[in-house]
Order: sequence, then C-alpha cells, then structure tokens
Amino acid sequence: MTQPRRAVIVIDVQNEYANGPLEIQYPPREAAVANAVRAIDAAIAAEIPVITVQHEYPEGAPVFAAGSEGVQLQPEIAERSGDAAFHSVKALASVFNDDALVAWLRDHEIDTVTLVGFMTNNCVLASAAGAEPLGLNVEVLSDATGAINIANEAGSASAQQVHETLMALLHSNWAAVATTDAWASAVVDGAALEKSNLVVSALQGHEAVSASA
Repeated sequence: MTQPRRAVIVIDVQNEYANGPLEIQYPPREAAVANAVRAIDAAIAAEIPVITVQHEYPEGAPVFAAGSEGVQLQPEIAERSGDAAFHSVKALASVFNDDALVAWLRDHEIDTVTLVGFMTNNCVLASAAGAEPLGLNVEVLSDATGAINIANEAGSASAQQVHETLMALLHSNWAAVATTDAWASAVVDGAALEKSNLVVSALQGHEAVSASA
C-alpha cells in the first residue's frame, strides 16, 4: 500500500461548542480539543498540511453568527491557526461544499483526509460521507471528535450513544476510525489506517447478536 498523502481537517472547533446547548458532551470537550491539538502538532511535525474550518452564519443568527464570540475558534486551535495551510468558512455541514477547499486538495494531490473536530453527528458525519464521491480516503479520530445529546420527534439519544454508534457506522463504510495515538503512530510509519467494510461489519454484527441470543 502506498504512503497516504494526508491533510488534517480541523472542523469547527469553535466557542459555540464550549457551552450552552451545543456544548460537546462525549467525549468530554476538553479531552477532544486536547486530542485535536495533538493531531495538529503531530501533523505539523510530519509536514502534513493542516486545514482549519469555521462554521459561520450571517450576523444576528442564533448560533455561529458572523462577528460573534461563538463563531471564533477555541483558543487552543486559534493559537495554531497561523500554521494552517488553508482556512475555510462554511455554512453547510460538509466541509467539501467549499469548492476552493476541494480545489486546494486536488492541487496538492491529497488522497487522504483526517477529520477532527465537531460535531460527530453533523459536520463530521456529513464530511466523511461527502468525501466518497470525491475519491478521498477518510480517517476520523474518535477521541478528537465529539457529539451532543439529541432529542426530537423521532426519539432521543445520549451523546455517548450518538458518538459510539456513528463511529461504528463510519468505520463500516466511509472512514477508518482510530484514536489519536493510533493515528500518530501510523503517521510516523507512513502507513494507512485499516478500516472495515459493510459486508464484514454486517457479518460481525450478525455473529454478535447470535452469540448474545
């Protein structure tokens, strides 16, 4: 297997996710941000480009309003933003709705994107799925991303349920899911992360249910 040409994409690590109803709950926000920072530092040390992304709505919006405190990058990320190779501002879930970002990835012959940041249940999920038609390999760092508790007319789920379920879902088809430690080791080795696929995941799921019956 050829060595991946990676870029780390830091998705929406913004103050809006630090408190209030959008505060990241699982993994705990402080730990997730710390691991995102570790991934950034490892990428810089390995000369892997880092891309920062901010979600932004027009002034006066209830969240992520342009010019607001909530739209700003959290301090740990802002301190490293000067080392970013590219910065993207978006208003939709997937980072790949930014044509300029996609063009930058093409121009730099990136074939693998490593996703860290928020939220697992929105922008990380949409970006992982959105990479498929672009032919990009995806890595998601399970301890450098995070989810919130959700409830609506269709049901409810804790942040832990949401995050763990989506990590298993992503690993079954769209991404290689790993911890920051495992990813950093793969970077040092110049290796790709292993991922599962839908058929294997289905067979293992069937076996797990049968064993517990």
